[in-house]
Amino acid sequence: MQQYSTRKVFYILILNLMFCMVYAQENSTLHIPTKQDSLNGSVTPERIWWDILHYDLTIKPDYDSKTISGKNTIEYKVVTKKHSDLMQIDLVVPLKIDSIFQKGKKIDYTQDENIWYVKLPKNLLSKKNKITIYYSGKPTESIKPPWDGGLVWAKDSLNRPWISVACQYKGASLWYPCKNALYDEPDKGGRINIIAPENLIAVSNGRLLSTIKNADNTSTYSWEVKNPINHYGITFYIGNYINLNGSFNGEKGKLTMNYWVLDYNKEKAEKHMIPEVNTTLKSLENWYGPFPFYEDGFKMVDAPYIGMEHQSAIAYGSSYKKGTNKKGGDISNTGWGKKTDKIIVHEMAHEWFGNNITASDIADRWIQEGFAGLAEELVIADLCGKQAGNEFMNGRFRTIENDKPVIGRYGINEDGSSDNYIKGWAVMHMIRTIINDDAKFRAILRGLNHDFHNKVVTTNEIETYINEKSGINFKYLFDQYLRTNKVPILEYKYENDEFSYRYSNCNQDFSMPIKTNWTKGNLIYPTASWKSLKLENRDIPDDLKIDLNFYVKLQKAP
Repeated sequence: MQQYSTRKVFYILILNLMFCMVYAQENSTLHIPTKQDSLNGSVTPERIWWDILHYDLTIKPDYDSKTISGKNTIEYKVVTKKHSDLMQIDLVVPLKIDSIFQKGKKIDYTQDENIWYVKLPKNLLSKKNKITIYYSGKPTESIKPPWDGGLVWAKDSLNRPWISVACQYKGASLWYPCKNALYDEPDKGGRINIIAPENLIAVSNGRLLSTIKNADNTSTYSWEVKNPINHYGITFYIGNYINLNGSFNGEKGKLTMNYWVLDYNKEKAEKHMIPEVNTTLKSLENWYGPFPFYEDGFKMVDAPYIGMEHQSAIAYGSSYKKGTNKKGGDISNTGWGKKTDKIIVHEMAHEWFGNNITASDIADRWIQEGFAGLAEELVIADLCGKQAGNEFMNGRFRTIENDKPVIGRYGINEDGSSDNYIKGWAVMHMIRTIINDDAKFRAILRGLNHDFHNKVVTTNEIETYINEKSGINFKYLFDQYLRTNKVPILEYKYENDEFSYRYSNCNQDFSMPIKTNWTKGNLIYPTASWKSLKLENRDIPDDLKIDLNFYVKLQKAP
């Protein structure tokens, strides 16, 4: 975790808030950030001085009343000598903190909506500490999981209770007290204890440590994840599960594989999910490096929503069919999307980008979604050839909306454009095309996962790494496609025995090399100023086309 002075944090907080308010006013459709947004999304003085080491979370959901109760013991360390007397804990109302203890002593706290300030006496602080927070209430319910956030109170197809949670966008404070900040993960992982009715099974991250039957007709399932884990990656599932287990001979040896599926999905899992996972895992280890969490094992879990990348406990709620949607269709309209199960590929890829490498601010979520989209292309290419992957990517270009920049506003826990999926992927695809050396490109992808293993990152860090390892400065490309919503236009004209071309609708320094059918596969190097090439008796194509690997519009100049 990067260290800042308290005074600098205060200034950053104020400047971020002022910038966001001006930005929102200039873009009337954007939300004007509130004080709560900044407290939730920034590095506040009440957060900066302590670092999370471990979570020990216990939760007891009540299906009938849609309430939960539980506690979270947070092990943390003090990382600055001079710091605020308060510790910021995040918990979204109507959930409430009931009591807080440290070293056996009850601790005072105050509340500011979804922010809770804990007054920690100096005599109770040492280098490493534990604080236990008891809480209860009726949490926010997710209506359209995983797209909104909260607890999911559902029923399976046999009308039996089925409970889970999804909270990527708004954060884990929707269901447990925590430091709801992407930049700080529990360094030593966590333990998740779920108390469920004895006729149901509870599944969570990592490995199952124990199952204890309680006197009140419930059972406590204790799971442990050893690796650092982002706060929204912590999860639980309760339902009528059975476990199918196996192993995968991967780059780091034998990886334990577990499939927790609803009892009536056993045959589907055996025929569809397990083969798809094995094929996908082989491809992803090849491109992205070893699976990041051999210590915690691999799990797919049936979920009451389409999917989510919960670390070492991936949610799967699709239809056990190949395709890019539940009906087995192909959103790219190329046919290639029917060669894999998109939910399996996409959510598995997040174990590398999203869980191993995590954006330190949700504004940079393209880092996670763009590389997961790239994985969809790479797996198809491994199965069907590189051209198939290229065509599949090109088929997704039409789904880009360009409503606003991919990168959102920092410091207010605000997501950017939903284009972070496809446009972030397009950026990496074009970089691969320009590098034109798949061995080097693969080395960059694997290097990212090695050098940033279990780390949080920013767009600038990813950009700098790719530039250094490729030997090419792609700043113009990141600036254009991630920091603006303008799609460059390649303008062209034929006159005086010359073919002239330039970029418009772009940043002044945009200078991406590109291929057209007229240049027969060779790169040309347009800029925002006109350039020309002699025709030299070459045929002028009636229908000039841009190579399918580039996301650029084409327009004939008047």
